[in-house]
Amino acid sequence: SGPHLLRDSQVRAMESTVTNAEKYFGRFCSLLAAYTRKTARLRDKADQLVKQLIDFANTENPEMRATMRNFAEELAKVQDYRQAQVERLETKVVTPLKFYGPQIKQTRAEIKKCKHIRNNEIKQLEKLEKLRQKSPSDRQMISQAETSVQKASVDASRTTHQLEETVDAFQTQKLKDLQKIFSDFVTIEMVFHARAVEVYSSAFQTLENYDLEGDLQDFRAKMRGVTGYSDARPRRDIAPSAAVPWSRSCQSTQSTMRSQRKEEAASEDDFAEEDLEEELRGWARDSING
Repeated sequence: SGPHLLRDSQVRAMESTVTNAEKYFGRFCSLLAAYTRKTARLRDKADQLVKQLIDFANTENPEMRATMRNFAEELAKVQDYRQAQVERLETKVVTPLKFYGPQIKQTRAEIKKCKHIRNNEIKQLEKLEKLRQKSPSDRQMISQAETSVQKASVDASRTTHQLEETVDAFQTQKLKDLQKIFSDFVTIEMVFHARAVEVYSSAFQTLENYDLEGDLQDFRAKMRGVTGYSDARPRRDIAPSAAVPWSRSCQSTQSTMRSQRKEEAASEDDFAEEDLEEELRGWARDSING
């Protein structure tokens, strides 16, 4: 009958909504977790590069030594921003997606319960039809069967309505969360790249300002045995690269240099973070509207 077919159609539509959410949220979570891990690995490789640059700088003449150490310092700063990027991706993107596993499981249980009640309604209807065919004159049995059908139908209608409200709330929250999660993802990326461009610009300028001729003069003087120039042996007073990277698997190896720099910059970064995010969001909106 009409109401029963409508209920079946409603349940199928609601089940499809939850199935698609389960499928795609699972994929989003898996891919973005992998994206975050790869970003962390990129950070680790860059840290290794910083270490080698510092080690190399300590073998060079004064101009190149200073240039490479400054350049390494800038690259290390980018990795501080990349570390913040990794932490924010985990907190604001991956973790919220993980929460959908239990929510989907609970909604599926509600659908299963509704389908069970709907199947009971169908069984009662079939039982009534058989009675009408086999014992059309047994009014008492038919009346009891009709009462059971009516009760089962009311239960199915009520349960379907409850499920409709549950799935509507699920869909509403899902859409809001998707908007928030991916807005956060884009903001995290914009903040990282905006800061990285600023630091990379400084790193580029450091390389541009390198005094090649000064280093060559020093090098040639040494080759000729002229005294009074700095030697190119590693300087003991320069902290080499005990300094570099910490990885997520071993936080205790985080460099002293980076820890100090992060502490010094922390309050400033926290203060500027919201302003930068708001500025970038405004820039993105203006780009779309313009």
